[in-house]
Amino acid sequence: MRHVLKQAAVLAAPLLLAACAGVGGHRAAPPAAVEQVSAEAALAEVQRVRTLMAWPAWSFTGRVAISRGREGGSGRIEWHQVGRGYDVALSAPVTRQSWRLVDDGHQGEARLEGLPGGPRGGADAEALLAEATGWRVPVNFLPDWVLGLPARDAPLPEQVARDAQGRPRQLQQLGWDI
Repeated sequence: MRHVLKQAAVLAAPLLLAACAGVGGHRAAPPAAVEQVSAEAALAEVQRVRTLMAWPAWSFTGRVAISRGREGGSGRIEWHQVGRGYDVALSAPVTRQSWRLVDDGHQGEARLEGLPGGPRGGADAEALLAEATGWRVPVNFLPDWVLGLPARDAPLPEQVARDAQGRPRQLQQLGWDI
């Protein structure tokens, strides 16, 4: 099981980089947006989603590139997820800057560390990050997108393209291409 999640996180990490991703909350994409896959592949995808939803704790480490127009940079990302809570560390070796965004998923309070003037907190991690850095990052939807799932508690994806095994290879949701 742990190997499956590690492999899923490794395979899904490029989705996160390209964007900046259940039972009950997971919804299928609109039928017109889904490429035809075999019944066996569709069943395997259902099992993949169930497996991912049953394992609430996962993590990955990798490289990240962020661009906004002519501005941008790259660095290292470490993401640890437990349920709806997360601890995300970003570091940029060239500038020697690092940030850490933490939300335990229970108290409704996100904390952003590594800023001039000290840490900042707020109820909405996305708004907190935008206010502090100018970056608009859909923090609350990334845990699902990283796993190759449509974001829960969001409108259905505009488009989902699937590979021959029925897994999503491209997802468009809320104006983001993953």
